[in-house]
Amino acid sequence: MSDGLPTPSAHDGMAAFAAGQKRVYLVRNHEVGDGPDAFAPGLAYDLQAGGGTTTMEFDTARGELVRSWASISGTVRNCAGGKTPWGSWLTCEETTLGIGDGDLTKSHGYIFEVPASGSALTADPSPVPFTAMGRFSHEALAIDPATGCVYETEDAGSNSGFYRFRPNTPGVMEDGGVLEMLGIAGVTRADTRTNQDGEWRDAVWYEIGTPDPVVPSGTTSVFSQGRVLGAAVFGKLEGAWYGNGSIYFAASSGGNAGQGQIFEYDPANQRLRLLFESPSAAVLNAPDNITVSPRGGLVLCEDGDGIEYVHGLTTDGIIFRFIQNNADLRTTPYRGFSQDYRGAEFAGACYSPDGKWLFVNIQSPGITFAITGPWGSGGI
Repeated sequence: MSDGLPTPSAHDGMAAFAAGQKRVYLVRNHEVGDGPDAFAPGLAYDLQAGGGTTTMEFDTARGELVRSWASISGTVRNCAGGKTPWGSWLTCEETTLGIGDGDLTKSHGYIFEVPASGSALTADPSPVPFTAMGRFSHEALAIDPATGCVYETEDAGSNSGFYRFRPNTPGVMEDGGVLEMLGIAGVTRADTRTNQDGEWRDAVWYEIGTPDPVVPSGTTSVFSQGRVLGAAVFGKLEGAWYGNGSIYFAASSGGNAGQGQIFEYDPANQRLRLLFESPSAAVLNAPDNITVSPRGGLVLCEDGDGIEYVHGLTTDGIIFRFIQNNADLRTTPYRGFSQDYRGAEFAGACYSPDGKWLFVNIQSPGITFAITGPWGSGGI
C-alpha cells in the first residue's frame, strides 16, 4: 500500500464515501482471525490480532486507484459493518474470542469506528470498541438516518439474532445507549428460519440487560438474554443495508431450502417481512453482503458452493444473476496467484455516492473490482 505495508488478505465488507474532486474513499474490511500479529501495529487495538481495515482513494474520472493505507488494525475477523450518515465506517468483529484464546490480549466481538479519510485513532493510543453495542459475533449493520438507530446482524450460525441499538446521542456511539433484540408481536420466541409467508409482521423489542458479557457464550450470551425474553431466532444473519426507507438484511442459511432469505424491516412502522427466499442453490446460494442501489434495487453477494455470483433483486422480489466469478488464474498467473478462485465469495458490494461505479471484492485471493455502468435494468 502507499504507507509501505502489504495489503492484508481476506477482503470483505466495504463502503464508499465522497472524497471531493470526483474521487471516493473506500473503507475495506479484512476478515483475518486472531493471528498473525497486527498488520499495522501503530493502529492496533490488540497487537496479537490479524484483522482490520484498509482505506483506498479512487479517482472515478480516470478510473484509477490513487493511494491506499491501513486504517485500523489488531481486530479479529472484520467481516462486514456499515456506512454511517455522518461519513464513517463502523467495522464489526465476527467473533467472541478474548483473553486466553491463543495469544489475544483483549476481549473481542465489538464494533469500531473508522473515519472515511483517516484511521480509527482517537485521543487514546488505540482504537476504542463500542461495548454498549454488544459483544457477539457481529456481521453487519445499517443505520436509520431518521432516528440514528443502528440495526445489527449476528452471524452465529443457525441461532442468530437481529438487534437495534438506540444511541443516547445519535451519531455518537461512544456515548452509549440501549441494545435490544427483535421479536415478533404475538409470537414468543418466533422462528423465522422456515415457513415464512412474506406478510408484514409487527415487531417488538427486548432490552438486553448485559450487552457486554464477560462470558459471551451460553446463558449469558447476548443472544440467550434476548431469546429467554421472547426474541426471534434467524438463520445465520449476514449483510445489512439501509435504502428506500427500509433496512434490508440477509439470512444466508434461512428458508425451507436452507439457501437463504432476504428480509425487509420498516423502521417507521416497526414491522418485518420476508422479501425473498431462495428455493434452491441454483437460484441463490447463501447470500452474504448486500447493498442497495441508488436506483432502488438490491445487490446480493453469494458465499455458497461452486462458482459464485452477485445477484440483483428488485424490490418486488424478482432475482437475476448479475456478475459471475471467473477468477481462474491457473493459466494466467498474476503476482504469484495461480489457483482457481471461482469458488471464492463475493463481498463488499457498494456504489460510489454518485451511483456511477459499483465496487465489489472477491475475498480470496483478495481482489477489489471497480465496475462502471450504464445502470438501470432491474433497479441496479
